[in-house]
Amino acid sequence: MTTFKRASRALTSKLAAIYTCNFHPVTSLSHFSYTQNASFCSRPRQNNKGSTIDLNQYPSDNIRNFSIIAHVDHGKSTLADRLLELTGTIRKGHGQPQYLDKLQVERERGITVKAQTATMFHRHKFLGSDTDFLLNLIDTPGHVDFSYEVSRSLAACQGALLVVDAAQGVQAQTVANFYLAFESNLAIIPVINKIDQPTADPDRVKAQLKSMFDLNPSDVLLTSAKTGLGLEQVLPAAIERIPPPPGKSTSPLRMLLLDSYYDEYKGVICHVSIVDGALHKGDKICSAATGQSYEVSDVGIMHPELVATGILLTGQVGYIVSGMRSTKEARVGDTLHHTRTVIQPLPGFKPAKHMVFSGLYPADGSDFEALNHAIERLTCNDASVSVTKESSTALGLGFRCGFLGLLHMDVFHQRLEQEHGAHVISTVPTVPYIFEYSDGSKLQVQNPAALPSNPKNRLIACWEPTVLATIIIPSMWGLLSLYALSVAGSNWSTHSLIASELS
Repeated sequence: MTTFKRASRALTSKLAAIYTCNFHPVTSLSHFSYTQNASFCSRPRQNNKGSTIDLNQYPSDNIRNFSIIAHVDHGKSTLADRLLELTGTIRKGHGQPQYLDKLQVERERGITVKAQTATMFHRHKFLGSDTDFLLNLIDTPGHVDFSYEVSRSLAACQGALLVVDAAQGVQAQTVANFYLAFESNLAIIPVINKIDQPTADPDRVKAQLKSMFDLNPSDVLLTSAKTGLGLEQVLPAAIERIPPPPGKSTSPLRMLLLDSYYDEYKGVICHVSIVDGALHKGDKICSAATGQSYEVSDVGIMHPELVATGILLTGQVGYIVSGMRSTKEARVGDTLHHTRTVIQPLPGFKPAKHMVFSGLYPADGSDFEALNHAIERLTCNDASVSVTKESSTALGLGFRCGFLGLLHMDVFHQRLEQEHGAHVISTVPTVPYIFEYSDGSKLQVQNPAALPSNPKNRLIACWEPTVLATIIIPSMWGLLSLYALSVAGSNWSTHSLIASELS
């Protein structure tokens, strides 16, 4: 018996050593101690499963909603991880890296595909007193093919952290995402990340931000999400520079449907932003788009997993379960409100502009209904895909789907297989064309097989998509690159950003 106890203690100590060795201590260039101390990090009590979260103690003045936007691989998801750890939302060293990247395809490809929301609680000295704040963080994709996710996320925010790699500087999606946030009138906080890299040049990046976006260099935050350097200034900057939500708590309920997905046990789960009023469990709500009514059976926040709170107040972002029977009922951009109340619907979102089209057909013709069911559930979680039924003489019944790009199409195919077990045959992707006829009529065609042949109506013109692009190149390549571009397009204007770069 004594030998058994001694062996048990030895095994326990070895397991503890292995567990400890798997999580290396984070070092900092400036001896910044990346630990959860009382002066910087929020109370981790909100993370306890047994504790209840009272959202009534967070009026709209104590709420900040912001997104993290950046070019791909500039450190958005790593920065989100650090902020979740610093606020006690997740434990440091526990869980997987890029915690908010939850899809299998995101894990395999190392990119963010879906925007994910997490609610954090943080205490900050504001206007002379310690104040508890509720922070809604939305981590967004960086690839251009998922820009629709970014635009939808910004609709629920009043501010954005614009993250730029200290070595790479301003990139294509940095420009695109900045203007998305700028057009939405968001407060923009520039964050230069990865300053621990040997090739980092923060001064050059500051000059780029000033030249391209007129962002004051003194407002730029210098951080390294990997080492923790400079992170102590991010949340205070978000609280002090980003305004609270503008909604009215005394007005009738209006909430914006941001996203949705299908759960095998709960049905359709909707992510919503409360613009005006308040929502309670048991309330009866109505869709402004369809007129259908529902009873809210569950309501809560993402902290970062689903946590039921029984209530959502003005300015808060959370989830609802309302017993929607079909994924088609969850229309992204819809306004939900209490039944028997008259409200002005919210503007919603601009429709996605599809760049490529491809046909999807079941590998086995008898699986058409199963594929239809799988596509319905997946488009509930990806509103940027257009789907219409079509028929092919060779492949039978299928679907013509529109995507924002080739990567978007590839990811959609992969999710169909991984999440829904659907095996599909996809046709060669095509772009839409517009054909003009002699009688003045125009026809947009996504599928070459759909092009009509009418000998009485002569085709006089064919239009293909064009792109208005901003290209940033080193000045030493300027003349040669501009000459090469002129072969395939027209150069509208050229100007210098900084001494070494042209746009």
